[in-house]
Amino acid sequence: MFSADSPATRLATRIAFLVAGFGVSCWAPLVPFAKQRLAINDGQLGLLLLCIGIGSLCSMTFTGVISARYGSRRPIMLAGLAMAIILPFLALAPSSLTLGAALFCFGGALGSLDVAMNVHAVEVERAAQQPLMSGFHALFSVGGFSGSTAMTFLLSTQITPQTGTLLCAAVMVLAMLYAWPRLLKQSAPDSEGPLFALPHGIVLLLAVLCAVTFLAEGALLDWGALLVTGKGLVAAAQGGLAYMLFSIAMTAGRLSGDWVTARIGDRPTLFWGGVVAVAGFVAVLTVPVGLLALAGFVLIGLGASNVVPVLFRQAGRQKVMPPGLAVTALTTTGYAGVLLGPAAIGFVSKQVGLSNAFWMLVVLMALVPLTAGIVTRHSGQE
Repeated sequence: MFSADSPATRLATRIAFLVAGFGVSCWAPLVPFAKQRLAINDGQLGLLLLCIGIGSLCSMTFTGVISARYGSRRPIMLAGLAMAIILPFLALAPSSLTLGAALFCFGGALGSLDVAMNVHAVEVERAAQQPLMSGFHALFSVGGFSGSTAMTFLLSTQITPQTGTLLCAAVMVLAMLYAWPRLLKQSAPDSEGPLFALPHGIVLLLAVLCAVTFLAEGALLDWGALLVTGKGLVAAAQGGLAYMLFSIAMTAGRLSGDWVTARIGDRPTLFWGGVVAVAGFVAVLTVPVGLLALAGFVLIGLGASNVVPVLFRQAGRQKVMPPGLAVTALTTTGYAGVLLGPAAIGFVSKQVGLSNAFWMLVVLMALVPLTAGIVTRHSGQE
């Protein structure tokens, strides 16, 4: 049995984050094939894609209860293996109904894995008594890049989607089986706490900040390219550079985030990270030069990269709620932000324009540096 503070346990945690990112990104290159196979329009495809988010949200609270009571090891394994098993069915589903059901289950497994691995990460980091959360979250980003790249490569070699998903699923299964004996076996420390609790006190503030940060990320994913191309800052063919630069900067920021946080602390990381992210948004919205505006996306990625890891660490340290339930609250509200963010920006932009809608994100992101002291004060980690 491995202890919470051991290299093997840390490796198993990183594998869980890697598998989650890898699995969900394997689906992205399959979307055009699914649309062609089922002969559906964009509206129908949008409804099918929504099934992933609905499935995730439905499973998160249930997984949080299980992880809080019995520990995160079994939920991590079951969810990781479930994602691998369901992935090939996404390439095989013969109808919209069956694909919707498969995507709902796939999203449910992703949501369960997301909650359980973050609960596990909080416990591992607590035992290590040093920042590890940014590095764990960075592996999700690395997995996302690896999964989409691997599936795209396989499809480009004329391998069928069915075969490609089977190969990627096999990699996921092997990774989870390797992690299995290295995951923590003991129950979570809050095993005597309540099975369910609504976020309150400092956890409510942490959840709001998490939702805001994920909302901004979701908005950049779906609207960032339209913003810079609509303002004439870059050509339509180069619009994808905006989110690409943001993603690269965020991954780099998280890979170095543990080192930074260990040296300056959580409060400065939140404060200056929020300031840099806000400055990035302001640059994107005000600078008339395309290259400098794109640099704003780099600033947003670097600034926001370690906000969520710090929020999860604070959720594990607070005493208002059991850590497992607090982490569940942050994961659920964060995921809701990703889902609702693009729709909210679209609604607001219809009324006042896309640029003004993005100014709303500036105001929301300003909450991060403004509340950095409050967020960290309760744990004494300033």
